[in-house]
Amino acid sequence: MSYSETKFTNIKSWAEEDRPREKLIQKGRQSLTDAELLAILIGSGTKNLSAVELARKLLFIADNHLLSLGKLSIEQLTKVKGIGDAKAITVIAALELGRRRQQQDALAENIIKTSKHAFDILSPCIADLSHEEFWVILLSRKSVVLKYKMITQGGFSGTIVDPRQIFNWAILEQASSIILAHNHPSGNLFPSELDRDITKKIVKAGEILGIQVVDHVIITSGGYYSFADHGAI
Repeated sequence: MSYSETKFTNIKSWAEEDRPREKLIQKGRQSLTDAELLAILIGSGTKNLSAVELARKLLFIADNHLLSLGKLSIEQLTKVKGIGDAKAITVIAALELGRRRQQQDALAENIIKTSKHAFDILSPCIADLSHEEFWVILLSRKSVVLKYKMITQGGFSGTIVDPRQIFNWAILEQASSIILAHNHPSGNLFPSELDRDITKKIVKAGEILGIQVVDHVIITSGGYYSFADHGAI
C-alpha cells in the first residue's frame, strides 16, 4: 500500500467531527456546515470535546446565527469552556473579514440601483451595533456613490439628527442626491413616528436646496425597511 493510500485510509477511519479540513479538501468549502467551518478556525478541541463540538457550543450561544455570533465579544466567546482568547480572537477576525468582504462586494459596482444595494453597503457598518447611528450616502447625478459616513450616533432607542449637518456636507461634496440610513438595535424593521417626522423634514430641506432624498433605509441584522420601496418618501 502506498503512502497516499495509507493516508486516505487513515482519514476515512477518523470520526467525521475530527476532520473538517479533509472534508473541505475532498468535497469543497460549500460542503461544510457552519460548525465545521468554525472548527477549522478553532483548530483543536479539548480532552472531552472535538473542535466541531466546541464550534456547535459557540453557535448555540449565538442562537445558531452567524450574524449574532459576529456581535459577541471576546469575553462572551471565552465563556464557552475550551475557547480561550486566541480561539476567540481568531473567530472574531474571520467574521470581521467576512463583513468587510460583503461591503467591498457591494461597492464594486459603485452605482445605487435599488434599496438592497444601499443596504448591502451600510449593513456591515451598522447592522450589528448595540446603539443607533445615522448615516448618509452621497450620490452623483448618475447615482454613483461619492462618499458615505456617519452623521450622528445615539443610544439604544434613538439618535438626534440635524439636517444642517447632512446638507452642509452634501453641498461641500457637490452631491446631487442622498440616501439616509440608520439602524435599529432592537431589530424592529418598521419606522417610528420620529423616523417618519425626521425623514419628512430632511426631504423638505432637500427640495429647497435642490438635493433629492432618494431613500431612507432602516437597517437591522435581520433585514431592512426602505421608505422608497413602501412609497413613504
